[in-house]
Amino acid sequence: MDSQSKRKLNAREIAARIRDEIAAGTFGPGDRLPGARAYAKKLGVALMTVQNAYTQLQEEGLVEGRTGSGTYVCDPAPGQQTPREAALRMTELQAEVARVSTELAGLIERVRRLEAVVGPTEGEAGA
Repeated sequence: MDSQSKRKLNAREIAARIRDEIAAGTFGPGDRLPGARAYAKKLGVALMTVQNAYTQLQEEGLVEGRTGSGTYVCDPAPGQQTPREAALRMTELQAEVARVSTELAGLIERVRRLEAVVGPTEGEAGA
């Protein structure tokens, strides 16, 4: 087993996992998410990590916390997008950001190679 598989998840990764489950329909409107304490134990992370993930999902409008009861997937008002639709959109946006980031990294590398061949341009240090 490599060290990557033993790395603990962070709150952002846990939120993404739950967001994907909402998008897939595993959790629907009104469904209760796993209790934070039990979920933290299952994942092998600190309770605060799961609570932070739930807070992130709450800030995104996907879930709501009910004091003394747990965290539930929001049940949208008529005309509002469902948590599933919102989660799907968020997942699509994250994939697009990753694609653009990869493309940008490639462009940056191409510019560096061109600059190495052409030399510094006017206005750059050492020009």
